[in-house]
Amino acid sequence: MGSGAMMLAAQFGSGDVLAVVAAVLLLLVAVALVSAEEALTRTNQVRAEAMVETEPRRAERLIRILEEPESLINSLRLVVLAVQLTETTLVAVLANRFLPWPLTIVVVGINVCVVFVVAEAVPRTMGILRADRIALSMARPIELLARFAPVRLLANALITVTNVIVPGKGLRQGPFSSAQELIALADAAVEDEVLDQGERDLIESVIEFGDTVVREVMVPRTDMTTVGGDATVEQALEVTTAAGFSRVPALGETVDDVVGLVYVKDLIRAELDGHAGRSVESVLRPSRFVPETKRVADLLKEMQKEKFHMAMAVDEYGGIAGLVTLEDLIEELVGEIVDEYDVEEPLVDRERDGTLRVDARISIDELNEFAGIELPEGDWDTVGGLVFDSFGRVPSVGDTCDVNGYCLRVERLQGRRITRVQILRSKTPALEGAGE
Repeated sequence: MGSGAMMLAAQFGSGDVLAVVAAVLLLLVAVALVSAEEALTRTNQVRAEAMVETEPRRAERLIRILEEPESLINSLRLVVLAVQLTETTLVAVLANRFLPWPLTIVVVGINVCVVFVVAEAVPRTMGILRADRIALSMARPIELLARFAPVRLLANALITVTNVIVPGKGLRQGPFSSAQELIALADAAVEDEVLDQGERDLIESVIEFGDTVVREVMVPRTDMTTVGGDATVEQALEVTTAAGFSRVPALGETVDDVVGLVYVKDLIRAELDGHAGRSVESVLRPSRFVPETKRVADLLKEMQKEKFHMAMAVDEYGGIAGLVTLEDLIEELVGEIVDEYDVEEPLVDRERDGTLRVDARISIDELNEFAGIELPEGDWDTVGGLVFDSFGRVPSVGDTCDVNGYCLRVERLQGRRITRVQILRSKTPALEGAGE
C-alpha cells in the first residue's frame, strides 16, 4: 500500500498540484460567496443604516448594494454556480487520471457531499447567524463583483432566456421573496430589535391585505342597518341616530333593492330647513356596487380615487351580500377601531380553563392565528359558516359538533343566524355528557 502511494505521488506533475490547489481555493471562494449571499438576503437597508455610526465606510457600501439587490443576487448566484461546478470538474478530472472509473465515481460522490456541507450548509448557517458582520466584511468584494460588466451582462442575458422559457412575471428584477420569507425577515428584525412587534404585525397585515376579498371584511346583509326608501327624513334620522352611523343604505321593495345611500348630514340639513316630513328620496345619494369577490386592495384604491366611503357588496346572483366601508378596509390593515361609543363584546374571549367564546363572524384564519388552534378551512369564511356546514341544518342553542378535535357549541342565535360559539377541546372533562 505504501509503494502504491509512492507511485501515485511520483505520477503527480506540477499541473496536477496546481489543479489540487485550485480546487481547494475554489472551495474556499464558494464558502465566502455563499455566506455573503445568505447574509445579504437577511440584511436590509434599515439595519445597514443603523451600522453607519460604527462602520461608516463599509456600511455605506452595503447600503449601495442593498439599493439594487436584484442585479447583485443574480450575478452572485451565477458565480457561485460556476465556482462549484469548476471545483467538481477539477476533482473528477484528477480522480479519473489516477484512479479506475469505479473509484472515480466514489471520489466524485464524496466531493459532492463535501461541497454540500462545506460550501452550502455551513456558510448559509453562518450567513444567518452572523448576517450583519458577514454582509459588512463582504460588501467590498461583492460590490466589485456586481460592477464587473461581463458577469452582470451574462446574468441578465440568462435571465432573459429564462423569461422566454417561462413567460409571465419575469425574473428581470431578480428573485422574488414569498410572503412567508418576508414575514420571517420581519420576525428576525423583531428579535434584533430593529422593528417592534406592532410594526411586524402591520407588515403581515399589509402582505395579507393583497389576498383579502370584500366578502371577508364586509358587514353581512343580516347585520346591515337600513331605512326604507319611503321613510320620512324624521324617521330616517331616528334610525341613524339610534344606530350611531353616519350613512346607511335605503331600500326599495326588497333587501336586494338598494335605491341609494342616506347621509345623516343631509337628513339634519333637511330637518333644519323644515323638511322633516319629506321622503328620504329627496336626499338620497347614489350607491356604489362591487362584487363580493373584489380584492380589498383594489377597492381601497378606488375609494381613494373616486372619494366614496361605502359600497354595497353583490353576490354572484346579483343579490346584496352586505356592505363594506372605508373603515372596514382600514381595520383590516391596522386592527379593530373602537371609539368611545362602541359597546361590543370581544371577538374572542378566552377563559381560564382554555375555553374560547367567539363571535361567529370572526374568520377562521384570524381565530386560528390568534388562539393557536387548527379549525379547518373550506367554502366558509367564518366560524359561523363552519358550524352551519358541520350541522347541515340550522342548529339550536346548546347543540354541539366535533371538528378537528374541537367541540363547537352554539351559545347564541339571532333568528337563524349563529352569533356566539363556544370552542373547547373534545377530550376535556367539560364535554362529558355533552350532546345535541
